[in-house]
Amino acid sequence: MDNVLVDFPSAFPKLTEAQQEEYKGRLDEVPHIFSWMLPLQGSLEAVQELSKYFEVYILSTAPWDNPSAWTDKLLWIKKYLPNLAYKRLILSHNKQLNLGDYLIDDRTKNGAGAFTGEHIHFGQAPFETWEKVLDYIKTKEELV
Repeated sequence: MDNVLVDFPSAFPKLTEAQQEEYKGRLDEVPHIFSWMLPLQGSLEAVQELSKYFEVYILSTAPWDNPSAWTDKLLWIKKYLPNLAYKRLILSHNKQLNLGDYLIDDRTKNGAGAFTGEHIHFGQAPFETWEKVLDYIKTKEELV
């Protein structure tokens, strides 16, 4: 979710100075920070488009030391993707355990780099934007 569907830095202006200082270097541990984030540009439309052709699941890791993140990620999905991702959220620290054709993730951590399908490294060339990701998948799957 983070920096793929969710614009993580969009929550920063909502942090108090005390929170910024207390959680410096580990802002993902701020209680409820995930509930303050906005969708990343083009992400909601991309999920809608991909859902026409695939069974789309949201696979995310929640910080172990931030219990509210687990709930906040579910509430984010319910708010922004209520129908498309209904009961399709998987929270795991071992993404390689999941099966699928594609994993769109901005990092290789938490098993993303060992995913058995194709890992699309979002935010890195040639997948800098959702438009480029969609073009790639549609072309590869001959959906255009």
